[in-house]
Amino acid sequence: MRLLLRRSGQLPGLQHWAEACRLRKTHWSGKKEQLETKSEAKLQKRICQVVLEHFEEQYSKEVEEAWSTVREVLTTPHSWQYAVLLNKFSFSSEVENELQLKGYRLLFPETSSCFRPSLKCYITSASGRFPAQKHRAGKLKDYYLLNAASILAVLALGVESGEKVLDMCAAPGGKSIAMLQYAWPGLLYANEYDNLRSNWLKQTLESFIPASLMSQVVISQLDGRQIGNLQPEAFDKVLVDAPCSNDRSWLFSSDLQLASQRLAQRKALSAVQIQLLRSAINALHPGGTLVYSTCTLSKAENSDVITHILNSCSSVVPVDISMLAKAASQEFALASGVQQHELLVLPEKGKAWGPMYISKLKKV
Repeated sequence: MRLLLRRSGQLPGLQHWAEACRLRKTHWSGKKEQLETKSEAKLQKRICQVVLEHFEEQYSKEVEEAWSTVREVLTTPHSWQYAVLLNKFSFSSEVENELQLKGYRLLFPETSSCFRPSLKCYITSASGRFPAQKHRAGKLKDYYLLNAASILAVLALGVESGEKVLDMCAAPGGKSIAMLQYAWPGLLYANEYDNLRSNWLKQTLESFIPASLMSQVVISQLDGRQIGNLQPEAFDKVLVDAPCSNDRSWLFSSDLQLASQRLAQRKALSAVQIQLLRSAINALHPGGTLVYSTCTLSKAENSDVITHILNSCSSVVPVDISMLAKAASQEFALASGVQQHELLVLPEKGKAWGPMYISKLKKV
């Protein structure tokens, strides 16, 4: 593996924001039957009321009647679901058989237009989580647990073998892993500016990719907003899985002061996201495509950001992903009224994936 430790200057507050916003799902401990005996009052103690009230006011307007269903899922972690992405570099038929015996099915079967033989992602309608595998030095893991909506961002990007690909905000590494299952790029440039998260990313990749293939992976620690200037027109595909107001984790903030600070500074996120996208556009060669994704419902961080980019950057055009949305609608609840170049996954009971916003652009 080539490890690039070149660190660029960062704008004040970005480290706090990215760390706060990129936290993945809150892991709920204990058995399901124990969770079901908890009273609503005890559950509510785990929810940050300041954040919930803020979301209530905003999202009841932005996603309207869908908010009550989304709210129910987001505030009850025992209803959350986890997909299982099999590792083609360490394939285990035993694991696959066990998943099938437990009622798991392929996210996209062979009859789906999104089917990719090398990308085996299993899901179930039941809540709960398949046992995670611990990191084992020198041994590859057989599977990766993730929110199934993350796979949609990888499918939208559509990496082809041999391409140069940038994952601009790559930690903890789930989407990079999925990209490497989907195809084998000529170069995967996995960037994460934060030192601790970069180490986490490195460990994740080493846990899933054979050492003999890691020479085609670069892990960098750059401020993503500067990559476009440092490596102009260097990539065929770019994924910007941007720092955002992570709805799932923010709802369970244990520090009330930090939660209030996050909400007060939330408007600053869209400016950072726009800067990251401008950098991504600069890093693309003409004809290249990028996918922008977040794990929030916030219109200001989703469609408003893309609209701003389309109105201010003459070098990019939207790419129709409605066929992906149509195929995904079998297993995901999708928001209505979105443009053809975007989709928004709304969590609902039995399909508790997302929130996940995805949009695709092309450089001309």
